[in-house]
Amino acid sequence: MTILVTGSTGHLGRLIIDALLARGVDAQTIRAGARDVAKGADLGVPVVHLDYTDPESVAAAVDGVDTVVLVSGSEVGQRVAQHKAVIDAAKDAGVSKLVYTSAPKATTSSLVLAPEHKATEELIAAAGIPAVILRNNWYTENYAADLARAAETGVLSSGTGDGRVASASRRDFAEAAAVVATEDGHEGAVYELGGDVAWTYSELAAAMSEVTGRDVSFVPLSADEQLAALRAAGLDEGTAGFVVALDSGIRDGALADTDGTLRRLIGRPTTPLVDGLRALR
Repeated sequence: MTILVTGSTGHLGRLIIDALLARGVDAQTIRAGARDVAKGADLGVPVVHLDYTDPESVAAAVDGVDTVVLVSGSEVGQRVAQHKAVIDAAKDAGVSKLVYTSAPKATTSSLVLAPEHKATEELIAAAGIPAVILRNNWYTENYAADLARAAETGVLSSGTGDGRVASASRRDFAEAAAVVATEDGHEGAVYELGGDVAWTYSELAAAMSEVTGRDVSFVPLSADEQLAALRAAGLDEGTAGFVVALDSGIRDGALADTDGTLRRLIGRPTTPLVDGLRALR
């Protein structure tokens, strides 16, 4: 069995390859797809050129592959077209399983990131490829910048209110991707994946206090206050509005659900928030 991992030089892609190797997959049966092949020199597996905007490179990377792990792209607004290139190539190549890293409740969520994931899931369904959809909640690593800022200022501010986030470390989600890529019986499943604990930003501030060794206070902001603060920090209007929309979704509960599916897939508890933050220091 040959497994292709797209976005292999990104944070999640690298960890998926590590997780596949840890599960005993032969390195020579893993293909790491990368836009810049040189960046994958340290992955320990064969690296192939895969540029979402170059259909020939995508087709060549997928040729002869049994399973494709499609790690969602990072370029907001371009992801549907990028993902479609991989899905089309996988269909043409007769790939037997496609694993996609989606977003929580992608087909029904009001989260600003959800529409591109919803569209991708629809493309996968239309292609008819046996697939496993992994709807990943937030990565604890997303809070690296907030943690650094809190260490300097003692303040964590956001427009999330009392909204909860069931985050886990990227390594947890990567292990889940490796499990479903290598095990039979997951095809057709849509897994909502989140950490074992859904925490509030007040609890996030307390965890940051423990990690940084200084008191960190959570300061809730209204949408208008947050937008003004982001503008003052130098963010352009579009980026600032995007961040405000994300926090609004969190406030409304878009990332709050957790049912233990991630824990069951990886066979262990998910990484606690404090431990995930401590790894960022």
